[in-house]
Amino acid sequence: MTAAQADLQIDRPRVADGAALWRIARDSKVLDLNSSYSYLLWCRDFAATSAVARDERGEPVGFVTGYVRPDRPDTLLVWQVAVDEAYRGRRLAAALLDGLAARTVAERGLTTLETTISPDNTASQRLFTSFAERHGARLEREVLFDTVLFPDGPHEPEVLYRIGPLPATAR
Repeated sequence: MTAAQADLQIDRPRVADGAALWRIARDSKVLDLNSSYSYLLWCRDFAATSAVARDERGEPVGFVTGYVRPDRPDTLLVWQVAVDEAYRGRRLAAALLDGLAARTVAERGLTTLETTISPDNTASQRLFTSFAERHGARLEREVLFDTVLFPDGPHEPEVLYRIGPLPATAR
């Protein structure tokens, strides 16, 4: 954790954090916004595979949501990463991702991290590319969901980023 992150605490989300996570996602103007109900469920059902950063008052200022893939129990799929605008530029997303990966690898023996990123989301591309570099892990990319699969209007393809195997230090 850097000096700019020192006043922040990273832990598991709680149900009461769901509304704040929804607001942070909405205000990002980059993420596909899910219903507020889904963020409440995420904080209840996937807290063990998600992380939240809290300010000195305990308020959420960033989050990473993820889940273990049912057909690949060694793989953590990162669903969303978002940081409140006032806390951007502190490498908080990287700290959240590193902390979540270390925790889930230690608790569940995971070896691989996956996420999907649209081609126009350069910030996420940089975040996950640098994560792979920091951990000395291989990064593979392939289109997972092509544009034609999305029924709700124009949507960029979602590119799968598969990172692993994660090193022993993360395990």
